[in-house]
Formats: sequence, C-alpha cells, structure tokens
Amino acid sequence: MDDFLTPVSTTKVKRTQDSKPLLKEIGSTVNSKSSVIVDSPERALEVLKEQPDLESIESVLEYLVAETERQDGFHLVLPGPVAANIVFQLINTTLQDYWQILKDKKPQLKQMTRCLRNPSGIGNVITRLRPLIADCRQKKAVGETRDSASHIVDLLDFLERILHGEQCLTQVWADIKTHGKNAARKKMMWKEFVAQVASGRIVSLAAEAEDVLKEKQVSRKSSWLADGSSYATWLGRNIAHLSAMERDEDSASIVVDVCSKALTLGYTDQTIRSMLLVMIDSDTIGAFTALLHKMKAFEQRKYLNAIINALSNHYFNTVGDNTKTSVFESSPLIAGVAALVSELVRGSDTLMEHLVASLTRSGVPALDDSLSGRRSVIAAIAKDEDHIHTLLENSLKMFGDTFYIKHTPIIQQEALAQTLAITCGYVQRSQPMFLTMMAKSSHHTSGMSNRIGSSSPRARFLGIAMGMAISKMVDKPETQLNFDLEGAEAEEAQWYQHLTKINDRLGEISFLKVRENKSNKQGGRKGPTKVATKDTTSTSITEIQGPRIVEILSDEDEDEDDDLVPYSKPDSDPEDETDDPTEINRNKPTAPVYIRDLVAGLRDTEDYDRHALALSTAAPLIRRKANFGSEVLDNIEELASILVGLNDSFELEKFAEQKQQALIAVLLAKPAAMAQWFARNFFTGDYSLTQRTAILTTLGLGARELAGLKDTATENMTPPAPAFPSKKLPPQLHALYAPTPSSSNPLARLTTNMTKELLSPLAAKAADTLTGPAILKVGQSRTFSSRMEVEARRSKPIPNALSQMVVDNFFFPLTGRWWLATRASASSASSIYTSTHLLPTFLHTLALLMNASGPNTLALPQMTREMWELLLSCRAHAMNDKRILSALLFAVLMLLETNGDKERLATEQGKELMETQEWVRGVFDGLPAGKDGGEDEKVRVLAAGVVVRCQEVVEKYQRRLVGSMMDY
Repeated sequence: MDDFLTPVSTTKVKRTQDSKPLLKEIGSTVNSKSSVIVDSPERALEVLKEQPDLESIESVLEYLVAETERQDGFHLVLPGPVAANIVFQLINTTLQDYWQILKDKKPQLKQMTRCLRNPSGIGNVITRLRPLIADCRQKKAVGETRDSASHIVDLLDFLERILHGEQCLTQVWADIKTHGKNAARKKMMWKEFVAQVASGRIVSLAAEAEDVLKEKQVSRKSSWLADGSSYATWLGRNIAHLSAMERDEDSASIVVDVCSKALTLGYTDQTIRSMLLVMIDSDTIGAFTALLHKMKAFEQRKYLNAIINALSNHYFNTVGDNTKTSVFESSPLIAGVAALVSELVRGSDTLMEHLVASLTRSGVPALDDSLSGRRSVIAAIAKDEDHIHTLLENSLKMFGDTFYIKHTPIIQQEALAQTLAITCGYVQRSQPMFLTMMAKSSHHTSGMSNRIGSSSPRARFLGIAMGMAISKMVDKPETQLNFDLEGAEAEEAQWYQHLTKINDRLGEISFLKVRENKSNKQGGRKGPTKVATKDTTSTSITEIQGPRIVEILSDEDEDEDDDLVPYSKPDSDPEDETDDPTEINRNKPTAPVYIRDLVAGLRDTEDYDRHALALSTAAPLIRRKANFGSEVLDNIEELASILVGLNDSFELEKFAEQKQQALIAVLLAKPAAMAQWFARNFFTGDYSLTQRTAILTTLGLGARELAGLKDTATENMTPPAPAFPSKKLPPQLHALYAPTPSSSNPLARLTTNMTKELLSPLAAKAADTLTGPAILKVGQSRTFSSRMEVEARRSKPIPNALSQMVVDNFFFPLTGRWWLATRASASSASSIYTSTHLLPTFLHTLALLMNASGPNTLALPQMTREMWELLLSCRAHAMNDKRILSALLFAVLMLLETNGDKERLATEQGKELMETQEWVRGVFDGLPAGKDGGEDEKVRVLAAGVVVRCQEVVEKYQRRLVGSMMDY
C-alpha cells in the first residue's frame, strides 16, 4: 500500500509573520466591509471585470449612484466607451451572477435600477435578450445542458424593475436634462429612449420571451411587459406625469416626441385612456392642451378621436345609453365631458373643423355608438356660432344625399339623424332665422324627397321623422308636416322631436374626477362590488300561542321495539374514501340561488368547487330569474362582462358549452339592449379571438332561439328540463355510457347542416331535370326523390319574435361597426376583423341573423343591401383563404334564399346580382375538382349552389336586368 503513493519532490516553505494564511475562515468575512475603494469610472470598470464579490459590487453601485446625483458627475446616460463598458458588465455579468441576491436587497436593488434606468441600460437588456431567445429555440445536442431560460427570466424581472412606476419617463428626462452637454445631445439621447419604450420594441420582445418560457414550461407569472394593454396603460400614465412638468420649449418638445411615437404602439385607445384619467385626477388638462396644439395636424386628429372614444367608453358605456328610452335632461357627466372637449379644441380651428367632420361623416366610432357622447361634442361646438351652423348645413347635405342613403349603414344614418335633430335645437335657440333658411333650402327639400323615395323602410322613416321634427320648429301649426304614423314608429318619431329640445351646458372637468373617485371606491369594473344586504339566513324563534300537542313517553313501551334491527351504517362514504381527515371536505359550496352569489362564484377563480358550480348553474339560474323580479336586469351588464372575459382557469370539462349557455341566457333576458351591448363590445372590448368568437356565437344562436328556430345547435345550448329520475342511469354509469357531445364550433356545425338543407332541393332538381352543374347531381351513395318531398320535410313557420328587433339591435350594429372598424385600421388586410380567425365566424353570424329574421322582415331590403356590399368587399380576403371563401359563399347563398321576392332582387340589386354571379362562376371554374368530401369539393358545391340561384333570377328577369345594367 505504501508503494502506491510515491513523493515526486518535497519543498520547504518558510512562513513569515507578515504573510497571510492560505485558508481563510468564511464566516469571519461575511460581515466585514469590503476594502475595495472605487473613486473613478475607470476603477469601477476594473472592479467589475475582476470577478468581484458582493461587497465590491455594492461599492461600485454606491459610487455610480453618488455620481449620478451630482450635476457634474459621471452618469451612465452619457454615451462613451467607459460608460458603455460598465453597462455591458453590469447587464451581462453582474446581473447574471448576482441578480437572485440583489433583488432581495432593497438598497442595492434601488441603486442598480437607478444606475441603469437610461437608454444605454434598457438598450443593453434588449440586446442581451435577443440572443438568449434565439438560443432557447435552437435544438440542443444530446447531453448539452445549456439552458438560457433562467437568464431570460432574470432579465425580464430586471426590466420590469427598471420601468416600474409612473415617474420612469420623468426621471429619465431629468437625468438627460441634468447631464446632457448640449441641446443636440439631449435630443439625441431622448429620441433613442423614446424609440425603446414608446414603440412596440419592448412589448414584442417580451412577448417573444414569454412564448419561449412557455415552451420550456417555466412556471412563473407572465410579465406585464408582454401584455400590450398593460404596457400601454403604463405608458399613458407616464406620459401624463411627464406632461405635468414645468413648461419650457425643451420639455414641450420631448413630450410631443413621446406622444407622437406612442401612436405607433398599436394600443392608442388604452394609452390615451390611462393618460386622460391621470390628467383629470391631477387637473393638468390645460397643460396637455398646449402640447396637443404643438403636434402635427394628423396627430392632433388622432389624439382627439382617441380621447372622445375613451371618454364615451369610460363614462357613457351603459346598456341604455343609446336607446329610445334615454333621458334628455343634462347630467354632470355630459357637462363635464363637454367642458373637457371644449378645453382641448379651444383656439384651434383645425380641431373644431375635425369635430364637425367627425359628427357628419362618422369619423369616430364612439360618436356613432353613444348618444351621450354626441351630446357632449355638440355642446362643445355650440358655443362657436360659425361651426354649429356649418355642422347643421353639412348634416342636412349628408342626410339627404342619395349615395349616402343607399350605401351607408343604418347605424350611421341613425346617428346622423340624432346629430341633426340636436343641432337644429341649438341653432333655433341662437339663430332661428338660419334654421328657417336651411329648412327651406334645396338641401332639405331634395333630401326629404330622396328619403321618402328610398326603398329602405328604415331610411324612409328617418326622413319622415326628421322632416316632422324640423317642420314643427319652423312652420306654423297649420302648415306643419304630419304623417299618420302608428305604434312604435309614432313613439320613435316623438322621440326624435324631443331631441331638438336638448340643451346641454358646459360644466366643470372636476365632475369627471368625482365620478372616477366613486368608481375607484366601489372597486370599479375590475373586481366584485360589495353590496350591503340583509342577512336572510338567520332564523327567528317565535313562541307558539294556543294549545299544543305533547307526546307522552311511557317507560312501559321502551321494550316493545327490541326485536327491530336498526339499519347498519353504510360501508363507504364518498367523503371518507381517504384515511387522511384533513382531505375530507365537509363544507362543500351549494348552488347559487341569487344573482349576486352567482357573480361572486364566477369571480372566484381560487376555489375550484365554487367556481365550477357557479358556471354549471349559471344558465338555468339566469333563465329562471330573467322574468322573476329585476335581479337579472340589475346585474345584467356585469354578468355579461364577467362571462365574456371568463377564462378556463381550472380546465373544466364542459367550460366552453356552459359559458356559451350562460351568455345566451344573458342575451335572451334582455334581447334588444344586450344585443347592442354584445355588438359594441365585440369591436371595442379588449377581448381575445376566442372571446370574440363566443360573442358572435351568442348573437347567432341567441337570435335563432329568439326566432323560434329549433335545431341541434340551439337545443344543445339550451339547458334541458330535468327528467324523471327513473329514466336516467345512476350518475357514475350515466357518465360512462352517455354520448359525448361534439366539441366543435356550434356555428360551424349549424352552417354545415343548413348548407345541406339549402342544397338538397337544388340537387333534387338537378336529378329530376338532368340540368344544372354536374357537381350538384346526386351520386350513387345518395339519392333524393324530388324537390317537393325535401320541401315537405322542412319545419312549418312559426311566429318570429326576432324580426321586430333584429334590425336595430342585432344586424345593423354588427355591419355598421364592422365598416367603421375596418376603415379605422391602417389597412383592411391587417385588421383582426378581416382575419382568418374572425371573418368566417362573422359572416356565418350575419347569414344566420338574416335567415332567422325571415323573408317577411320589413327591413329585409336594407339588410340585403348592406350585407351584399359587405360580402362583395370581402372577396379579396376570400381568395387567400378557403375558410373565408366558404363562409362568404354560404352567406351569399343564405342571402339569396331568404329573399323570396326575386323580382325585387332583379329590380333593386341587379348590379350586385350580376357581379356576384360572374365572380362566383370564376371561383367555381378556378377550383380544382378534389376528392369527395375534400375542402375544395365542399367549396365547389357552395359555389355551384350560388350560381344556380343567381341563374334562376337572371333567366326569369333578364329583360329587367338588361335595362338596369345599361349604365353598369
């Protein structure tokens, strides 16, 4: 054994008294103060490069912070070789090694973020994140353990700390202003910082990093930097605080720079909404007005549009705001918003003219959606006599224009009619002679003729209502226009006449602050509102008066029941299947009985049992309570908001079905108002694609149920009535043998069934007459007897409750807002409303609404015109995707089927009919003949059906079509 260890050489070392021991006790140096002295930037860089310990890093941070506070000191915000190297070492080395320790030390964390809260520090973090993300996505070789996910988590966490708070932009500008050498360098550094934080650079990079972390299955809370809405809210609040600084030319220019850049972020409404609320709360609207007037003209218009949208959605976004039951008395909110808008446009002809154009040409979606919003804007314009006269004149011209009447969505025509009525009232009170002149002008008289001669019943009614309202204001009683309207039309015409009496005044902006404080105290719309209710669960003890029946127990009868054998305890209790008593839950939640309990259960995403029970019982409870008291109606908007935004936190088995059932129940509880609410929030709400699809499904299936159309899709969305217990197996066996419902989209399933029903008569006709496209001929695997038999199998018509409300509440709000949303986008191709994910469902919904309204709906001509224009505008999107093409062809087929009066189609829609026929014929010829059941084959079948339907009309009314096509 001794031979195994052979010394190679030996050396004697003499230790002097001054020499230090080679081994040092660790515990003795933990609390000792570092002997490293940092007195210059070069020394700080040298220390960071020498693999420093924690005490040395603290010394470097103390030095950098101390220099930062000195006006002439060294600061990392200044570009230079030493500063760039220090930032590089702090981000790439120090942060990587010591972040887990530094983030728990508040003084050192504050120093670290203070030093790197500048363009250089943020830029290095962004530069470091990009290669780490790329490295995570690369496929690693077998045995390679390098993983950059933890570094990405640290960098995102650190970037959150740098940008945290509402004074980030203000502090960075203060550092640039203090340490910048000259105005040119200050502007250059600020522009670099603005390009980093006010564009989409950080949001896109953080979102990409979050996707990588999800792929790596890193369990952590998602960063708010990756959420566009949250980031836009942070940016808006920072801009508001930055604009409140002392005003000088430099400060004004830097705020204008960041405001201009924020328009490119893509979340303009969220940015300006958060900025606006902070400015209202801090009384700094005047300071922002001065900045607004220094922006470019197109930027001023964009900000004014976004501000009006934010004010309308925040203060006037209620169910009954734009209904015919709206109150006409002025309110503090309307007066406050009018004062704010008046303050913003004061002294600016550009903004005032833009307001007039927005009210006339529907430039701001919120003005078409909110009557209170229009009242506020008109009140802000009313003080300027020239512009209110211009508004009246332009409104009259637009209201009576033939092209406008024929091609503009009804929702915009109604908004213009309301604007015209309110404006007439203001002009009559200030200059009655000018109103009389406009009423006698050719704009009004020819406009009335165009309106009355319109083929759309709704367009005619709006002309009649406005003609009567204006005549009542300018004509003598014996010469006033009077149309014999009855029922609902007479009431609505009276409502338009009442609009002329609205006289809103400018109030105080502080009124809006009071409203905002109240909403914050009540928890706003983000959390549940605590309602003080009386405890109904307590029982009262009442002494019974009068004679009593008393049971007399005798000892003689005690032994009579000795021969009876008592029931034994059950062998197993579902609650006692586990031996661990801590896992037994004796306090299981009960099903909610009141709507407030349902709301609380839906909001509770921590308690699995309570949340699951609330969701499963939501639809039956809402349907049962809808016509019993006002409990549902009082909470209906909150219920709808919670259900639409509900996410599957617990991965429930039937989450999508139960949520959809509850949404349909909410819609049917108050169809008219809630249909408008769903349509508005589909376009303006901050929802995901899945949630928007759920809104469209709610409108489509809810409308069919309201129309009395029963099919598998609507029946699956309706909670079944409880069956007799003996007709069902025990729960455990029922779950085992019951058929599993299809999880596919109910709209897609419904449209597939309806397509078969629509094409069956065509196939039967082709089989009987041996004519028509070959694709419609019946193969050997499927036969049809005749068209009469197919028609006989259809359900008989029943009373349709939907037709009375589909126009104003379901169909036109969707089509009108779709046009506004697509035109508001930078390009229609980039809009989410024309994307592959939403457009097919949207077209299916419109087709189902038209089918559910029925061929006898009075507004069917106007519905046909609007829908046909929308469908023709979607042809470019359809050629790039088969799903959009299939949905488009189905909608066209449904449009032709619903319009039973083919003569009217040939007379009024001849151009659209011929254009559609030629386009669909080209689509049919261009599609390859695929295999049976393939996607191309299904689209070809739909195209063939459309061609046949169009050809039927063309052949029957070809003479009339030739006449109408002379100027085509």
